[in-house]
Amino acid sequence: MTDDALRRPQVHALLADGTTVRIRPVRPSDHDRVRGLYEEMAPENLRMRFFTTSPASAGPAADRVCRADRPGRRALLAETAGSVIGLAEYDTAGSAHSADLAVAVADGLHHRGVGTLLLEHLVSAARADGVTRFTADALSENHEVLRLFADLGLRTTRRFEGPEVRCEIALDTDDTYLTAVEERGRAADVASLRPLLRPRSVVVIGAGRTPGSVGRAILRRLGTGGFTGRLFAVHPGARAVLGVPSYPTVGAVPTTADLAVLAVPPAEVPDTAESCGKAGVRALLVVTEGLDASQSEALLTACRGHGMRLVGPGSLGIAHTEPELRLDATFAAGRPRPGTAGVAVQSGGIGIALLDGLSRLGIGVSTFASLGDKYDVSGNDLLQWWESDNRTDLALLHLESFGNPRAFSRTARRVTRRMPVLTVDAGRTDAGRRAAAAHSAAAATPTMTRAALFTQAGVTATHSCGELLETAALLRSQPLPAGTRVAVVTNAGGAGVLTADACAESGLVLPAPTPELTEDLLALLPEGAAVGNPVDATATVTEDQLTACVDRIMRYGGIDAVLVALVPTALAAATGDDLVRALTRAPATRPKPVLAVRLEQALPVELLPTEGGGTVPAYAEPRAAARALAHAARRAAWLSRPAGTVPDLDGIETARARAVVDAYLDAHPDGGRPEPRVVAELLDCYGIPQLPWAWAESEDDAVLAADRLRGADGRVVLKGHWPGLLHRSAQDAVHLDLRGDQQVRAAFRDLDNRFGDLLTGVVVQPLAPRGTELFAGVVQDDVFGPLVLFGLGGTASEVLADQAARLAPLTDHDVHDLITAPRCAPLLFGADGGGPVDLAGLEGLLLRLSRLASDLPQLAEADFNPVLATPGGITVLDARLRLVPRGSQDPHLRRLRRGGKRT
Repeated sequence: MTDDALRRPQVHALLADGTTVRIRPVRPSDHDRVRGLYEEMAPENLRMRFFTTSPASAGPAADRVCRADRPGRRALLAETAGSVIGLAEYDTAGSAHSADLAVAVADGLHHRGVGTLLLEHLVSAARADGVTRFTADALSENHEVLRLFADLGLRTTRRFEGPEVRCEIALDTDDTYLTAVEERGRAADVASLRPLLRPRSVVVIGAGRTPGSVGRAILRRLGTGGFTGRLFAVHPGARAVLGVPSYPTVGAVPTTADLAVLAVPPAEVPDTAESCGKAGVRALLVVTEGLDASQSEALLTACRGHGMRLVGPGSLGIAHTEPELRLDATFAAGRPRPGTAGVAVQSGGIGIALLDGLSRLGIGVSTFASLGDKYDVSGNDLLQWWESDNRTDLALLHLESFGNPRAFSRTARRVTRRMPVLTVDAGRTDAGRRAAAAHSAAAATPTMTRAALFTQAGVTATHSCGELLETAALLRSQPLPAGTRVAVVTNAGGAGVLTADACAESGLVLPAPTPELTEDLLALLPEGAAVGNPVDATATVTEDQLTACVDRIMRYGGIDAVLVALVPTALAAATGDDLVRALTRAPATRPKPVLAVRLEQALPVELLPTEGGGTVPAYAEPRAAARALAHAARRAAWLSRPAGTVPDLDGIETARARAVVDAYLDAHPDGGRPEPRVVAELLDCYGIPQLPWAWAESEDDAVLAADRLRGADGRVVLKGHWPGLLHRSAQDAVHLDLRGDQQVRAAFRDLDNRFGDLLTGVVVQPLAPRGTELFAGVVQDDVFGPLVLFGLGGTASEVLADQAARLAPLTDHDVHDLITAPRCAPLLFGADGGGPVDLAGLEGLLLRLSRLASDLPQLAEADFNPVLATPGGITVLDARLRLVPRGSQDPHLRRLRRGGKRT
């Protein structure tokens, strides 16, 4: 099944220089343009493509390429401004898994990534069609095409045969290939953003003469903010606006603008965008909001057709504060302070709050973007920009929606190893999911899904702007803690208790000091001090004594951070001591983080300058300090682990599984819940261990099945089944502990009598041994992809809601985290005295479930409940699946967003 995106008429992507192109399947109506592509090639390029310099080869080649696609054959073209600039095709010629490959790029467009981009899309389509290898013949002197194949990131072998070379390309899209695709995408993305974020010239359209207009406000900010590029306005009746040269149309502006700011009524946005495109503008900032569906579509069509990147609509603006540019195209109340934090938000109000907070803290911003309705430029784009700008060292995001969460996850995993990535996660709910009937669907709330994304990507997720700024202050000013062990020091016992409680509630640990440390601290502190954790230095502590106390604790290896809670006292004032100075009399950097809590502080968080040129974060509330420190500890733990890998699994039969799914959906076009025999076959394709079972549709069949399946104790189980059944126990459709034929017959008759024609049959199984009942499941999210859930199972699954979740595909780290996250985890490690369960088998089950969900996008839900865990093995006792007709979509394929209003 081909990628749905390839069937759409508009799949846009970026070339290496940031140019937008459209990639689509070749149609018969493209014949003349395809022939023109070949005929316009220079003789030498014709020879490299067709092994002859004769232009006569163009016609037959166009005939072949423009024939309608058939199974085993695919042809894609790249076009811009109505011109075909490249073409790639494959043909299996009857082979099951191998296809011949050909590629051509228009003269004058080599080395811009046309061929590479086409091949990436062709590889994705071929893999979805079951092709595992490309073969291609080239002249040995055709260094460009040989380099094209070699640089894809796929395993390529060459065999020279005289003047020709036979290339074989294995279509194993492993991490090497995905990393190569990411790097090409990052470079292209950054190139496309330069006209937007580092424009050499800006034109403001809609800067009227009304003082309160948004366009006029942005023009004034640009003019008074010291923008170093050229600045123009468009106004039909003015030669200048606010002293800025004005022209009646964008086409009349004497210099082609890199960036156009649109502040016009919604009805005028599409035509204005089209005019900008025709004038050669390369990026749009649309502050207008309230566009309807047709206006939105027309705006995006203009941007894609003319290769313009778009921020908005509904944007507060953008800013880039480097001295060489000084771009402030916002209408926020305050001007962004230059600094090193990159900020991308969807909500303008959140943007204003973050700009104000970062300026107040002295951190400032490098680049600010209010994404608005996010039709094009997204948080993923900004992350890649900050990764490359050699200036940003802190990334702050507020994202209400995700266009491609899996691409965001891979980008964020890479970027967050270079700088902290923080987000405000609103944790919005979805009533439709809460109403879902299946275990996994009901458990997979939007909050859980987003949390899984952020956790796996190493993103620090906070719940408010205030928490984000509190955490940013710590990460910007202090080293990361090596662990969660905290020492609390205070000059007031009550403040110390509040701070200690806050630390414990945030998951931090307060270890007791060793005798040696206790003795040292008592010698340093005034009489009456209590040395525990917290350390109560008493109200009589002096500045020098507090400094010595903190320094001694910093040298102690059993502590990872020091949190000092201070209250002002008359004693300190009388002696002239400034206890805060005990923290700021420090070098620029310390080996461990030090935080202050000042209960009298007016602002939630401040950065106090130190004598060594650094800063110390000070918080008004102990909970804020502890929360920020806990975030820092989690980031340190995430960074300390090497990147996870998706393990190779044996015994996987993907082709067979896809055939089973296709057969079911052919018989059930609207999808549904397959009966047990189909479920068992799919699980068998992925080596997922199941308790032996048999299907019976009559009383006699049930008896025969029971005779075959009885274990050593002779007991069996009968489970009724009918289409749509979700919870057998709730329907009392299960009979346990059946001994002998008579009990089996009685159980079958009971089910038959109570459920009548509804009953389609029964599942007969041997009675399972005792063990820990667990739950494993999958929900296929339309945006985020498959989410794997794990936790306590059995009838308590929904009541206790003890589940954790991670997005597939699971790495070795993800599966370990998934097993250890639920509250029931100690039971798996033998906390009840029964010894640990088969942990390797449990990891294998979750990895195979992850692979099942990743391979089969038609799998909407999977419920394994219960899963029996014992020291001897892991077994699925009951499994339910839901299949829906759904095409595959390659999350790693390079393409621009399709836009649309945020939800």
